[in-house]
Amino acid sequence: MNEHHDLAALIRADTPLLAIDTHEEMEVIASFQRALGTSLRPLYTWSITTGLKRLDMDADAKPMSSGEVLDAIRNTRQKSVFLLLDYSPFLRYVVTLRQLREIAIRQGIAAHTIALVGANLDLPKELDALAVRFSLSLPNEAELDKIVREEALNYSRENAGKRVQIHANALKAVVRNLKGLAGTDARRIARRIIATDGMISDVDLPAVAKAKFELLNKAGVLSFEYEPIAFQDVAGLRRLKRWIEQRRPVFMGETTSVHLDPPKGLLLLGVQGTGKSLAAKAVAGGFQVPLLRLDMASVYNKYHGETEKNLRESLNNAAVMAPCVLWIDEIEKAFASSDSDGGTSQRILGYFLTWMAERKGKIFLVATANAIDNLPPELLRKGRFDEIFFVDLPVADIRIELFRLHMTKRGLKPEGFDLEELAAVSAGFSGAEIEQGVVSALYAAHGEGAKLDQRHLVEELQQTRPLSVLMAEKVGRLRAWAAERTVPAD
Repeated sequence: MNEHHDLAALIRADTPLLAIDTHEEMEVIASFQRALGTSLRPLYTWSITTGLKRLDMDADAKPMSSGEVLDAIRNTRQKSVFLLLDYSPFLRYVVTLRQLREIAIRQGIAAHTIALVGANLDLPKELDALAVRFSLSLPNEAELDKIVREEALNYSRENAGKRVQIHANALKAVVRNLKGLAGTDARRIARRIIATDGMISDVDLPAVAKAKFELLNKAGVLSFEYEPIAFQDVAGLRRLKRWIEQRRPVFMGETTSVHLDPPKGLLLLGVQGTGKSLAAKAVAGGFQVPLLRLDMASVYNKYHGETEKNLRESLNNAAVMAPCVLWIDEIEKAFASSDSDGGTSQRILGYFLTWMAERKGKIFLVATANAIDNLPPELLRKGRFDEIFFVDLPVADIRIELFRLHMTKRGLKPEGFDLEELAAVSAGFSGAEIEQGVVSALYAAHGEGAKLDQRHLVEELQQTRPLSVLMAEKVGRLRAWAAERTVPAD
């Protein structure tokens, strides 16, 4: 970490007030100690529970209230550095706020540096203008590797010398997954996975990714699935599968003989129930990376500015989780314009388009949509997505594959049924409607106290009116529009 160089410069410049938003108190203290080095400036910490303590001398802490510590700072003649821990709640008092302002603008006192340290640090406007925001840098891969190895050594000491089995490739993957976390959080996760089985192996990777996601996603706007659906579990989508396979090595950073731009994302358009959501999950499986789903309904907030903040934090969290697939379902609903939202939808669309153009991390965007008419034109222009795929109603051979998948999933033996007849009867059905047909037939057979046979399936399918019939005009328009403007997913 190099933050102590910047910190030393701020101290030498007699910066009056620093604001450090973090829960890593011990890291902050250690950074100030390194930054001061052999400097003659004393270093103090204060908290409401321990009082004021000088760290560069072997001295006991002096109990002090939030107001008394400001008096002590004012009366200290030698230029010093004071770390006030969790002090921001006391700033709601007018007298305390005024006292700290007078110290910061140096009214008759020494040129001290005061650092307000705390999690979710929220300063009053009167102080915010005077404060310099400072952030600790996050540990790099070498430092994270050291943290994991230290926890392995601690485990060995605590368990009568039992040696932790470390698989080299798994250790690299764990360290890579911990990147983007504070040292304390990374140490806590490393301790947890080692304590589980006394090993560091590939088995630990899902737990590491899930724990990291839970730490980041405090707002609950993103949802996480570490083990998405495998492509072999999805019927059809042959062109889409081939497209993903061609781009997976580049997305994962493998060296290629020619320079290839990393893939950015795709839009899946299609009839409802044709498996767009399943395809989105399978894309993550094809890339072999975690899947994050952005719930745009949760992003929106009635308070001014909160919607933009939620979106910004969610996209930042996705960047920390990279490499990953970010899925936005029914994107047309997320960015539909409305005159009643005070321009919020237009602002978040603008921010999202900027993010799409400028993002640097390995975040592959998958958006799904049912209605192309409701999508903003800005989102569809060339370059926003690498490709627009259309997921159409399944043809006969894909319907056979769907019946085989859904039967196998429910413990049935597909070879005991005439799948070609079922495919013929289910012409015009979506994948979801075929699955529901199998489910309904199982219920019908159970109601008769009989074993499921061909008759149950055919009867249930014949009684069903698929969406392609119920909304024939709308589905027909969508398929006609997509025929000349999109790439078939199958």
